[in-house]
Amino acid sequence: MGGFNFGFGGAQSTGPRDQNAGAGGNSQQLDVPQNFPNNYNMGRRVSVSAEVLAPSGTDDSDWKPPTYPKTQEQLGRLRAAVSRNFLFSHLDDEQTEQVLGALQERKIPSKDIKVIAQGDVGDYFYVVETGSFDIYVSPTGKIEPGVNGMGNKVASCGPGTSFGELALMYNAPRAATVNSTEPSVIWQLDRITFRRILMDSAFQRRRMYESFLDSVPLLNTLTPYERSKIADALETQKMPAGSTIIREGDVGDHFYMLESGTAAVYKSGVEQSLKTYNKGDYFGELALLDDKPRAASVVAETEIKVAMLGKNGFQRLLGPVESIMRRDDPSKRAGSAQPSSSAGLFSDSVNPFSSS
Repeated sequence: MGGFNFGFGGAQSTGPRDQNAGAGGNSQQLDVPQNFPNNYNMGRRVSVSAEVLAPSGTDDSDWKPPTYPKTQEQLGRLRAAVSRNFLFSHLDDEQTEQVLGALQERKIPSKDIKVIAQGDVGDYFYVVETGSFDIYVSPTGKIEPGVNGMGNKVASCGPGTSFGELALMYNAPRAATVNSTEPSVIWQLDRITFRRILMDSAFQRRRMYESFLDSVPLLNTLTPYERSKIADALETQKMPAGSTIIREGDVGDHFYMLESGTAAVYKSGVEQSLKTYNKGDYFGELALLDDKPRAASVVAETEIKVAMLGKNGFQRLLGPVESIMRRDDPSKRAGSAQPSSSAGLFSDSVNPFSSS
């Protein structure tokens, strides 16, 4: 049964999966329903809809997340589970530790205990340490009386999986029922902590991306609204030291901004690196403009985090880059200047329509 996204990181669907499900990482996610039941938003608690999605630091700078004791072995398992959930992939180390510290153990003593009931208000995000659960969806949007009242079984989840985040993000009722199939141990993160850490992180990340984009000459004619759209479309990826981000000779299709770590530029036939990139630097932006092969390689010197923007994604949002570059400037008409021969050698940071 396709068509639903309940926020289950690693949940295994029992029916056909949409091609786009889980595209953001290792976790498999069931898609958001296009047609919600008529009663989908009925019975929502007022306090939930009143919660503010704005960055929380402006409201209470003294807020601190709760912490609960865990063994190092438990922390390792929880860290691995959280890292597989796409919502947490962009958190920095401090924010990740806050999430791990705030997870509270909850023991499920037997089978047939409903951890989540469809239609209820979402209070927690869950990570499974041991045991297993089945996920059911009722077409009416809530559990009905009778032996089949939970609806159809659509997925199952076990150790290392997570579930329950979407209701916390969107203030929507639970879209499925999660029922234990055996005694289990789960860890829960309360809604306030979840939202404060995630919303603060998302706000800070958008501000950082907008600042990055503002520094790119190729994109200096973007309006603030366009810059915001692009910032929201950026994808984040972590890479270990030694990873090749850009390979010399490959056709470029992505533009990169370095969020953390360092990377170096190398060209065949030259032993020493030609340039070093640090946090806040960008490279590969000419890939947004043409399909020419990369003139050099960029290799991670340390573990890095990059924000990526593909040419196709950029054009879907804003159209061809050339038309944006030529705005309000007759000197940037096609043919007024050709890309510099060195453009793309280091960072592709030379505006190809500027005079040399």
